[in-house]
Amino acid sequence: MTSGQHSQRDKTFMDLALEEAEKASSRGEVPVGAVLVRGTSILARDGNRTLELNDPTAHAEVLVIRKACALLNSQRLPDCDLYVTLEPCTMCAGAISFARIRRLYYGAGDEKGGAVDHGARFFDQPTCHHAPDTYSGIGEVQAAKLLRAFFNSRRRN
Repeated sequence: MTSGQHSQRDKTFMDLALEEAEKASSRGEVPVGAVLVRGTSILARDGNRTLELNDPTAHAEVLVIRKACALLNSQRLPDCDLYVTLEPCTMCAGAISFARIRRLYYGAGDEKGGAVDHGARFFDQPTCHHAPDTYSGIGEVQAAKLLRAFFNSRRRN
């Protein structure tokens, strides 16, 4: 699916994920944001908090999965969709699979650390128990711009 084919609903949820990425950046975190929804209801939204929480697993995707599972009192989220600004890493792809998330929408691809369409291609592995329907490119320009600005400012300092 190309970015021109995304629905207004998808753009709205990705815009919220981008807001979370901006908040993460303002906290000094890598600007990645995520929103987890069921139908039209937002179950959780957050951005990276690895530095704030001193937790290498506190990626935006993991945080929203944890919050939604707690809210629904379930370890599985089969009727839920995840919107994230950056292609998930292997850890997050594993969490998405174990949570049985229905659909994954992500903005910018990550050639270096991504594990969906780059790197490990986690969902294509025979050991993957569940692969969500995956759609890339939504909000890609804005997500990539946020990431570039963040890392450029780090390099200057």
